[in-house]
Amino acid sequence: QVQLAESGGGLVQPGGSLRLSCAASGFTFSSYAMSWYRQAPGKERELVARITSGGRTNYADSVKGRFTISRDNAKNTMYLQMNSLKPEDTAVYYCQWVQYSRTYWGQGTQVTVSS
Repeated sequence: QVQLAESGGGLVQPGGSLRLSCAASGFTFSSYAMSWYRQAPGKERELVARITSGGRTNYADSVKGRFTISRDNAKNTMYLQMNSLKPEDTAVYYCQWVQYSRTYWGQGTQVTVSS
């Protein structure tokens, strides 16, 4: 069955960096677009970044120039490199895969940016 497993979250000071990973299984990873979402306390889940099967990317305005999404199809893994982190980046980060009308989510990884 489909599994998405995020890792790499943690506590980091403002201005610091983290690299999130999303390990995927149960489908042909290389054939599909993948996305990172995040949800802060009391807020709705929002799109952070997306990468197509061909490697084209797009980002939320709030993270442009600071975050980089990438993928390694040989490892069935997607990444999110997060630099210059801000307190407002604090959230649970999720990877997402959509096939037709069905959406799959990982369990999420907590990112906390605080001094």
